[in-house]
Amino acid sequence: MNRLSVVDEIFLYRHRGFGLPTVMQGLWRTDDIVDAPLLISLHDALTQGPLGRRVVRSRVPGARPRFEPSTVSYPLRYSTEPLAADGILPWADAQAEVDVDPEHAPGWSLSAATTATGGTAVSLVCSHVLTDARGLIAAVTDALAGRVERPTEDRVSDLRDALRLAGRVGRGLRHVHRRQAPEAMPPPRPVRNRPRTALVDIDANAWDRTAETGEGTANSLFLSIVAGIARRAGIPSPLRIAVPVDAHATGSAADSRSNGVTMTDVVVDADDTPATIRAKAARAYRKPRESAPFGIPDEILQLMPDRVAGRLAQGAGERDLLCSNIGRVPRLLDTFGPHPTVGLAMRAMHPGLTASPAETSTRLSAYLSRQPDRYTLALVALDEDHFPDRSSLRAHAEAEFAERGLTPQYW
Repeated sequence: MNRLSVVDEIFLYRHRGFGLPTVMQGLWRTDDIVDAPLLISLHDALTQGPLGRRVVRSRVPGARPRFEPSTVSYPLRYSTEPLAADGILPWADAQAEVDVDPEHAPGWSLSAATTATGGTAVSLVCSHVLTDARGLIAAVTDALAGRVERPTEDRVSDLRDALRLAGRVGRGLRHVHRRQAPEAMPPPRPVRNRPRTALVDIDANAWDRTAETGEGTANSLFLSIVAGIARRAGIPSPLRIAVPVDAHATGSAADSRSNGVTMTDVVVDADDTPATIRAKAARAYRKPRESAPFGIPDEILQLMPDRVAGRLAQGAGERDLLCSNIGRVPRLLDTFGPHPTVGLAMRAMHPGLTASPAETSTRLSAYLSRQPDRYTLALVALDEDHFPDRSSLRAHAEAEFAERGLTPQYW
């Protein structure tokens, strides 16, 4: 089935102006020069792979939009003007401002730049409608390995899809009383400027030892650190953390669900430790998951007019903080082709806010990925009052790492 899921459509509503616009960005660093032919080959493979598609709306009322193959793409951009040692992060932030369009294409963009130290930085940005972090990773992994699987068109007619969707919604309405809304949600706040960002590498052994010493896990330490950064910025406890949960059937680029995640939440108090957060997270993973606003069957949004559904979906899945643990990236990405990868980060970014302000309840988002010798933490601050600039975000992060005996290496 190649129809948009509820989560896909929520990101589509946000692309159309109902909420915070979101793109996925993958970033790579190497210590040597990546030749243009490798990047051209990657670009061509991505064009033919799962990112090479666009959203097409159905003419049958009640049928979900579908993905159709599309080879329309931005050309590869490769700047040979070297980036300064402290210029990689600003360059990466600028790449995320690209105008990707999941409906009319191009839906993704590949760019690269050399660095003053003789290395290369690579950025892949795509509409969040097309995929999530795991899907982006899988698309690049398969493209570099030469495993290109062309997106297929949906074989189910629009009429049949509309009937199936109506049946599922009808069954869901019979059970709507079983869903409970969460406690008081944080109010949305206006966002008028680009996010403040940081990319941090931490030694993997040191991270794991710190987690084990605190009777936690790598994941509960992640949530504890991000909550600590927010408290240092003056955001009061308790902090509600949105935690995406992987719902992909296979985890491969061929998975038909472009956004294979649902959402749970963990409430963190000021005195919580990695150990207590570990227990709270375990309970949260057993709760019913959220993929649409609480209180209604998920797929009812897909039967509503876009404007109504877009407004209802505003704020879905949002809490004070978002912590997305992407996990161990595929071993194939420990190198970028023949080039050893010395940095790899995944994050969601929010382009166009200076021109078209938006509202969100999320104050700080964080994304954690793992390679053999390092964890990489990507921080994206949206609260302009508590994180007025990049230096304030970094100062709070440095203080939190120092208290835990961790040494950060900033991009």
